Amino acid sequence: MTGVAIVLSVLVTLIILFDTLELIKSASSKNVPFGVIIELVFLKLPTIIQKIIPFAILLGGILTFSRLTRTSELIVARAAGVSAWQFLAPAVIISFGLGFFIMTVFNPLAAIMLSRFEQVEAKYMNNSSSMLSVSSTGLWLRQKNKLDNGKTVIHSLRVEHENMELFDVTIFMFGENNKFIQRVDAPTAKLEDGYWDINDAILTIPGKPAASRTDYRLKTDLSKHRIQESFASPETLSFWELPGFIATLQEAGFSALRHSLHWHSILVTPFFLSAMVFFAAAFSLRPPRQGKTGALMTGGILAGFIIYFMSDLVAAIGLSGSIPVAMAAWAPVGVSMLLGTVLMLHLEDG
Repeated sequence: MTGVAIVLSVLVTLIILFDTLELIKSASSKNVPFGVIIELVFLKLPTIIQKIIPFAILLGGILTFSRLTRTSELIVARAAGVSAWQFLAPAVIISFGLGFFIMTVFNPLAAIMLSRFEQVEAKYMNNSSSMLSVSSTGLWLRQKNKLDNGKTVIHSLRVEHENMELFDVTIFMFGENNKFIQRVDAPTAKLEDGYWDINDAILTIPGKPAASRTDYRLKTDLSKHRIQESFASPETLSFWELPGFIATLQEAGFSALRHSLHWHSILVTPFFLSAMVFFAAAFSLRPPRQGKTGALMTGGILAGFIIYFMSDLVAAIGLSGSIPVAMAAWAPVGVSMLLGTVLMLHLEDG
């Protein structure tokens, strides 16, 4: 574990330095206090650790196993009848336990801190906030009220995502200083280019009787893409919260592919970390007298980056809906474990 800790510390330090420089560059024109930049870096740190821990285990494992091989400790152990599987078992169990800890405990902490990171970043860097919320009570949207420089809040019980059509719609319009202007009730509202097309609307204005409008249009700067992107990012929701949020999204009529894929990617963490141990051992347990040790270690590092690239590629295919999200998350891990096992079998018995 010492090798893993050293590699993780080096990687985290480098990423923090680059992140800090990037934030300073972005904040230079916005007069953001340096203390806020440090806060942003700190809030993002758990998410960074969660992403790079597989590489830390791979590189740390390669360093540890190669050192034990050079000093002939593993050669002596194997000559005494201890198989590679036996001395790898503790490392695999520890990695699996670490992955389980990350999944159940560390991930919720990282999600909370990343959510706070996005709030602070929106306040000081982007000056914007989320325009959409989905809950058990339905969909809530917020947009600008172009008539009175105020805001408009739209509530819907159900959504037809493909055509972006809202059902059982209630719209509250506010002017400056949050002064209530009017309420609009309608069975449906469909998002068109630059406006909401509302049929059979009932307008309620303070001090006036309710009025019926067969065809009512409400100007908007929203689009289907902007609405979809306004959902809480999967990384800001913990492993425990994601299933409920996914169910709520699906009930509201929205696609939950992105959130489902992220949940499965967290679920495979223990197995992924265990696979990294197999890869580290397979590429660093070759006896020095057989040569090409350095090339094998380099190959192990490259294999880790290839796995990461392939995981992203398969994830993108899963997000497109071409394959099930469970397959997109589990397939790279399954292939990694199989390859690592085959390499270890060849090393041990080949």
